[in-house]
Amino acid sequence: MKATLGTAVLGLSALLGTTAFAQDNTLTINSFGGAYEEAHRACVITPFEAATGAKVNVVTAYSADAFAQLRAQKAAPQFDVIHFSGGQEIVAAAEGLLAPIDKASLSNAADLYDFAKADLANGQGPAYSIAAIGLVFNTEAVPAAPTKWTDLLNPEYGEHLVLTDISNGYGMLSFLMLNQVEGGDLSNIQPGLDAVGKLLDAGAVVVSTSPEIQQEFAQNDAWIAPYASDYAFTLRKAGLPSGFVQGEEGTPASYITANLVAGRPNNELALKFIDLEISAEAQKCFAEALRYSPTNAKTELSPEVAADVAYGEAGVAGLIRFDPATIEAHRTAWVEEWNKAIAR
Repeated sequence: MKATLGTAVLGLSALLGTTAFAQDNTLTINSFGGAYEEAHRACVITPFEAATGAKVNVVTAYSADAFAQLRAQKAAPQFDVIHFSGGQEIVAAAEGLLAPIDKASLSNAADLYDFAKADLANGQGPAYSIAAIGLVFNTEAVPAAPTKWTDLLNPEYGEHLVLTDISNGYGMLSFLMLNQVEGGDLSNIQPGLDAVGKLLDAGAVVVSTSPEIQQEFAQNDAWIAPYASDYAFTLRKAGLPSGFVQGEEGTPASYITANLVAGRPNNELALKFIDLEISAEAQKCFAEALRYSPTNAKTELSPEVAADVAYGEAGVAGLIRFDPATIEAHRTAWVEEWNKAIAR
């Protein structure tokens, strides 16, 4: 990672040139804590501070909490750059809490895949990483490596299948994909609920958190779980034989976005920070550290890392983004129906 960080610092230094910032040389951002925040500091924050002399104040806040703070601070926002992973930027932009971004103000915007920069002019910041949802599996235990979402219905998996509760964001996306391959859509989740009922009857278990998935793989002979690509890497680091595959029918995606907060005095500096986040160097660092999928087409990954993410034109072609606004509008009702389905 040191080489990557050095490259990021050099790249940012070239990007900034000799630009002087007349405004306050301080940014306030949020990050998501834990291993993510460690990578965020290593891949972006520390190189940015080193290259600019700026100070980055980090508030540890996940997407929902960060959005609540942004709303509460509407009259006097405290964040300069705010990061979301649950689609909150769609609502925040509609409410005028985020500032539109001119693509010309980001030197790396031209290198982003189109989906990652589609709504900059509307105030939705660029996606700088993707959590790709697919099939995490025990490479030594499965009779054959899965290739598609309908493989989850394979009777051979039975009691070796782990599902994640839809109160978990990755669990929600996994369920919606299962619902889709079973013939449902965001207006009808019954096919997915019916499929879950069959899987539970066959012995599948439901967990709520990532550590519980690891426990199932480590102690309870789990073979397969629909979940995010980064977690296969987490399992492997824990000494468990695990792989990740994108299902042939498509790959649900959680977009991690960097957004410019409206009403702040130092947007120029904030845009430089966002520009580093979308750079190929920073995204390579994130992929190596956490196995998040890059959105910059120029990001170059080793075969080992590339195997764990949605990589390149072919890898991102199958990405599916279920509308976050629709999910949020129906979340309470869907959770209620889900709870009824798993109450057995």
